[in-house]
Amino acid sequence: MAFDSLTALIHMDGHGPYVWTCYGVFLLVMVFLVVLSVRKHNAVIQSCRRSYESEGGKQTRDHKPAATFSRVNISQEQ
Repeated sequence: MAFDSLTALIHMDGHGPYVWTCYGVFLLVMVFLVVLSVRKHNAVIQSCRRSYESEGGKQTRDHKPAATFSRVNISQEQ
């Protein structure tokens, strides 16, 4: 669909107010969701940081890793 002018694009044969309102609502919802997600992300990071600091934040010498990764030499000879 091609429009002759900018005003024709805005009016869209009488459907413009509905179409542009839908675009506006969509844009507002998307901005709201992005802001909400960023705020939630920052809250989770702060919560993790606080819990880490309350536990001491440092590993003790008695700390053992949950898993070890060591190289295993496998012989290809039979």
